[in-house]
Amino acid sequence: MTTNYDKIAFSYDFIRKMILGNTIVDAQVCLLKFIPANSRILIVGGGTGWILNEIAKIHSAGLIIDYVESSAKMITLSTKVDHGSNAINFIQLPVESYTTTDKYDIILTPFLFDNFKVEKISQVFTKLDFYLKKEGVWLYADFVYNENNGRLWQKLLLKMMYIFFRVTCNIETQELISMEKFFDPLYVKMYEASSYHDFIKSIVYKKR
Repeated sequence: MTTNYDKIAFSYDFIRKMILGNTIVDAQVCLLKFIPANSRILIVGGGTGWILNEIAKIHSAGLIIDYVESSAKMITLSTKVDHGSNAINFIQLPVESYTTTDKYDIILTPFLFDNFKVEKISQVFTKLDFYLKKEGVWLYADFVYNENNGRLWQKLLLKMMYIFFRVTCNIETQELISMEKFFDPLYVKMYEASSYHDFIKSIVYKKR
């Protein structure tokens, strides 16, 4: 069974805010200033779609956005969000099933890879990298935990979140995989910010 957030779609933003406040929102919003005008954008796992409104505050028109989300209920919520005059293509599919002949200027993956085991991360990363143009920009936000210097409360919170999302959304992993080994050989960091005591990273990668 594929990971699916239908069961908690209508309460997801409340749950997110209750656990982490506005940290997850802020971690994504800080990346949006790196979106050039008239870009073609792929968003994977955008959730309830609030990010579309934040993008429209910067670019109210001129963008073409393919919005890939596996949850039908998340898509329903996303279609109701004010996205200005940008062209949005809502695609209800798991990312591993998504195919396109298009190439993108920008890819945004907000808290996507923490759902997957390393085998699927490799598969999805390779696919998305292929869809990104040369010198394209990948906007990445996700949890980060290092066993060597991470804090105990981060480890416990991560474990609790994985248990909750495995029960409610059938996520396949219980382990957070470092993404550096995937990005570092192929991308250059243009920007990096951390929050929640380095538990969350926001990174702008440019394809070499």
